[in-house]
Amino acid sequence: MKKLITSIALALCTMAAGAQGPQARTACGVLEGTYEAGIKVFRGVPFAQPPVGELRWKAPRPVEPWTGVRQAKQFGPNPMQLPIYGDMGFGTDEMSEDCLYLNIWTPAKTMDERLPVLIYFNGGGLAAGSGSEPRYAGASMARGGIVSVTANYREGVFGFMAHPELSKETAYKGSGNYGFMDQAAAIRWVRDNIAAFGGDPERITIAGESAGSASVSALMASPTSKGLFAQAIGSSASVMGYDRLATLEEAEKAGMETMKRTGCRSLQEMRAMPADELMRKAGNTGMQKMYNIDNHFFTEQPVETFMNGRQARVPLLVGWNSAEMPIQFFTGDRPLTTATVREVISGRFGKDTDRVMRAYGLMTDEDVAGTPGARLAGDMFVAFATWKWCDMHTATGGQPVYRYLFCHPRPAMRMAGKTAGLAGGVKDKTGEDKDETKATGAVHSADIEYAMGTLPTNRVYDWQPEDFTVSAVFQGYYLNFVKTGDPNGLGLPQWQPVNGKDTPPVMQIGIDTYEKTDPQLENTYRTVDEVVWGK
Repeated sequence: MKKLITSIALALCTMAAGAQGPQARTACGVLEGTYEAGIKVFRGVPFAQPPVGELRWKAPRPVEPWTGVRQAKQFGPNPMQLPIYGDMGFGTDEMSEDCLYLNIWTPAKTMDERLPVLIYFNGGGLAAGSGSEPRYAGASMARGGIVSVTANYREGVFGFMAHPELSKETAYKGSGNYGFMDQAAAIRWVRDNIAAFGGDPERITIAGESAGSASVSALMASPTSKGLFAQAIGSSASVMGYDRLATLEEAEKAGMETMKRTGCRSLQEMRAMPADELMRKAGNTGMQKMYNIDNHFFTEQPVETFMNGRQARVPLLVGWNSAEMPIQFFTGDRPLTTATVREVISGRFGKDTDRVMRAYGLMTDEDVAGTPGARLAGDMFVAFATWKWCDMHTATGGQPVYRYLFCHPRPAMRMAGKTAGLAGGVKDKTGEDKDETKATGAVHSADIEYAMGTLPTNRVYDWQPEDFTVSAVFQGYYLNFVKTGDPNGLGLPQWQPVNGKDTPPVMQIGIDTYEKTDPQLENTYRTVDEVVWGK
């Protein structure tokens, strides 16, 4: 009997090893993925040609067709990136300039269900991150009845360098923004092929956090992605904040400085340089500031686009976290006093510095270390830019806008001697972190695992039952919005759109999820908006 059982087990293992995975026929050929806990998963799916050699700093080109069955069971390489956020975790150790791959999780049984689709773009300052990060994994979302997709894009010098020589090569006489173009190409590939995975090309929602959120706002403003998606979700950033985007000339000048740092004297030399060497020599200085009005992806300032209602007019779910960044991010080691804050922000607000401080209630040194200082820091980091996006789309988008504030602090870490990193995960605690206080709200990037239903992928934190309760609510809102353009659904607190409201209702997402209006906070944003944009 024992021998019989062993023989059966070996036979089953052999059958499993040779078993065919799920297949999908795309416009370029057949893909074979894997079955994982009731979900069909396709990893490392190419959506554009490898941007290498002469295609370095070129707009993404369509995928070349292949013959036979292409295996889609492993993540494609992560984009080239320096270890800016050493705490990031990835689903693959491989990194390459050949990085334009996406990943699909689908619950479809027959592949003709036409399910709603979510495409999620990673954060990382447009200089780091990957669609292979476990916190973005789409299995949990797929179990909620949608097709979930993550997509890589070129980052840092590979994705955002402009240069006069590059501008001469294009019909539109501009350069840069290649990472944004990659994102648009990924959406276009999904629109053209997602029906083969059981998805509905007419019901695509794009989403992202931090730089991914800024990317969503950029895609809404760009004429290159008009009509490619039906809804949008943004978390903690936009391309419309305190500054206008760089002009092409400014970005080209920055690109010339980058070329100088690499020691190259021509574009040809830069294209010939190995990717890892180029990455090290170019560094990360100013990369995310190099996206510009290139006359192609951006034809005008995004603020002008949204002001005049020329953006993608789609339903928007948008928000940020309650404790995005501590005031020390701006004050450094200096004393936490009003004098320090005044000095730090005067370069931003000039003659209106005292007016801005009054608007935030920064009247005493105690205010700096309290809620007023935390609100100012969070706004200067990403929150004001997100508010500006929300406010402008509400005014001109002609579609429902739902605004939230994620308030739930993460639990304690499971490991001693560690502290939270800026982009998620952890880093070793150093002397600089010795006076670190326990977070009383949700810090930057803390919302991702809750919204995507991926808490179990992050073993850093000691998740408690209430964390899963909050995640169920947040993910429920996401899923409903992807399916219908409205986050409301059975068992969730009612969420009103902000449209037509003088003081917008904001969904406070946490242990106690409820809507709240805060006239004082809205007046603060209006004051800052008037100071920055003259309105």
